[in-house]
Amino acid sequence: MFIIDKLISVHMLYFLYGLTFLFLGASIALKDMKASKLKISSCLWLLSIFGFAHGFHEWVELFLLSNGSQFSDNELYKINFFALFLVGGSFLFLLLFGLSLIDIFYENKYIKLLKPFAVVVFVLMLLYFFKFESGNHHPQFFIFANNLLRKTFGFTGSLVACYGLIIYSRRVKKISLPISRYFLYVGIGFFLYSIFAGLIQSHTQMVPFSIPVEFFRGACAVLITAFLFKALNIFDIHTRNKLEQELKNQAKSEKMVSLGLLSAGVAHEINSPLTNASLNMQMLRNQFADSLSNEKIKKKFDAVERNIDRASVIARELLQFSQTQEIILSPMDVNQVIESTLAQLKEKLSKVKVTCKQDHLPKINLNSPKLEQVFLNVIHNSIEAMGNSGELFIRTNRMNNEIKIVISDNGTSISMAHLSKVFDPFFTTKEMNRGTGLGLSICHGIIEQHGGTIILANNKRGGVDTTITLPIP
Repeated sequence: MFIIDKLISVHMLYFLYGLTFLFLGASIALKDMKASKLKISSCLWLLSIFGFAHGFHEWVELFLLSNGSQFSDNELYKINFFALFLVGGSFLFLLLFGLSLIDIFYENKYIKLLKPFAVVVFVLMLLYFFKFESGNHHPQFFIFANNLLRKTFGFTGSLVACYGLIIYSRRVKKISLPISRYFLYVGIGFFLYSIFAGLIQSHTQMVPFSIPVEFFRGACAVLITAFLFKALNIFDIHTRNKLEQELKNQAKSEKMVSLGLLSAGVAHEINSPLTNASLNMQMLRNQFADSLSNEKIKKKFDAVERNIDRASVIARELLQFSQTQEIILSPMDVNQVIESTLAQLKEKLSKVKVTCKQDHLPKINLNSPKLEQVFLNVIHNSIEAMGNSGELFIRTNRMNNEIKIVISDNGTSISMAHLSKVFDPFFTTKEMNRGTGLGLSICHGIIEQHGGTIILANNKRGGVDTTITLPIP
């Protein structure tokens, strides 16, 4: 008597094996993924169909084991062919799931072509079985066909799904480390399943204890389903994080509105006396023109004018920070805006080595003066960080449905404590009287109005990478 017979009957093994995969399909189908924007949600339905089809196939196999002797050869042929269709079709959907998951990250045209190719090959194989072997009711035919489908679609589909899930597990570490591990374990489960369900023939007795291979397939099914059930909690975590972020953004938005109103009021109140002070300074210069030959008096006048100009700049930035009206966008080339910015900064960049690598980009909707202001601010910050000497690297390229602009320098890096605050209004690491802390905050607002993102990160050269993404309509 086999060891497995002492533990569990073969009939019960097939029942639990099928039930496990049916539970896998149901756990995905019943999961609410509408509120989540995770990319995996677009292809999980393929894994759900695999679970339902594969689980139902095992129950068909159980039905044949229990009642196969009661049917005629013709009836057995039809049931066996249906079972063959189920096992092959389930593995086809598993392969499509793996390819879709990989395609999410790589978006390779060859991967896209593999999906229809796999469907065509599967259909051709079924037509071959049906047309050329339809008169053959011998059980060996179905054993051969079953093994062929398992060694092609079963082995390949399980391996591709394994690879896709391992890649995805790395990508979701920033969301949740435990969830990342669960996806990794599901991938490992499919790797083991590719061996037991793809390479090893059904009803094989595994040495040295003569345990049916179906026992190991069932164990893999339990491993896959259990960890996938836990991994699906990523949608709850992602939705919760999204809601928390929306609440933070709302609170921040209300705070920014209040701050904007205050800034606008302060700016208007400052502008009037500044205008009067500037006019009076000009009158005093004209009135005491003879006294300006005295170097001390001249320095005093110059110092007063510099401070008036400085106050005017602050007032102007406060006004700009408080203005939140929509900007007018029109189709333009980002590369042209960058070239215009570099032309304006030609004198300041005279001691800096500038390297530009610009790909051919499609025109997108943007506001040229506003975007130019962003580039001016970022490049000016880089020049200051490099001390007017160093290397500035600018790269533009297209990634999926976005244009990516990277402005990189080898100047001074930003401390980790400050990186999260660089876009906060009035936050600055510059010395007193050298910055208002509004420049990057204004840039952030402009990029948001374009529907894009701006991120600052330290690079390996010791400086800072500013990455700006803009959507392609």
